[in-house]
Amino acid sequence: MYQIEKAVKLADKIYLMVVKAPRVAASCEPGEFVIVRMGEEGERIPFTICDYDREAGTVTVVFQTVGASTEKMSALKAGDCFHDFVGPLGNPSEFVKEDPGALRGRRYLFVAGGVGTAPVYPQVKWLKEHGVQADVIIGAKTKDLLILTEEMKEAAGTLYIATDDGSAGYHGMVTGLIEDLVVRQGKHYDVCVAIGPMIMMKFVCLLTKKLALPTIVSLNPIMVDGTGMCGACRVTVGDQVKFACVDGPEFDGHLVHFDEAMKRQQIYKTQEGRAMLRLKEGATHHGGCGHCGGDE
Repeated sequence: MYQIEKAVKLADKIYLMVVKAPRVAASCEPGEFVIVRMGEEGERIPFTICDYDREAGTVTVVFQTVGASTEKMSALKAGDCFHDFVGPLGNPSEFVKEDPGALRGRRYLFVAGGVGTAPVYPQVKWLKEHGVQADVIIGAKTKDLLILTEEMKEAAGTLYIATDDGSAGYHGMVTGLIEDLVVRQGKHYDVCVAIGPMIMMKFVCLLTKKLALPTIVSLNPIMVDGTGMCGACRVTVGDQVKFACVDGPEFDGHLVHFDEAMKRQQIYKTQEGRAMLRLKEGATHHGGCGHCGGDE
């Protein structure tokens, strides 16, 4: 069992948990993920790693409630335990394998959308620890949905905020802010790393391709099983078929077939919705709609 040492709500439907998992903490790196299960019969849920403390033996994950399992998970408190906390899985960010001296000659721009701020944070933090400054854009619909801004200020060279409604920072999408920084202000970046909703990453990549700015994306939003067996995260990258969980989760964003990946992602939303109805309606759930399976 893996004890939850800290559980806090960061924003509407967004939660942070610090979990005691010494063996995972000892070897995990930025970009990797873990598989979590609440019980022996529970759903396997992949979460990218938000932070880790090797000395304390803890790993931090951040998640958004999108289905029945994450809704149940949001009710867990400090002192409760996960049945499984498996990892690290996937591949670390490419720069982890590179010589820090070479990295210091590059200018990085990270673009984080919503919960994507969580996996961006350990990457920016790792770079700072190795003497590499990186600029960061955090985007959200409104200021109330911004997360980890104080932590990111400590790690980033410069932190920029973008909100769709203009309630904080730049008024508009992250793509508008990227264009403002690069085109209007003349800032130069060698690499962009974008992590967030699939639609956000798609449009960031369309823009950065025009700007000739190499871009890495993390396809963790399309992972389901996390082992390559379910096939849910199958994606075309260039002329090759990849699986986000075992070949990634990070890929060259200019080569990812986003439309294909998003279509596959939609396949699993109906099942999640039915599970959520069963959870909320409990004994009163009768399956009268004919589609949720409650009458079986």
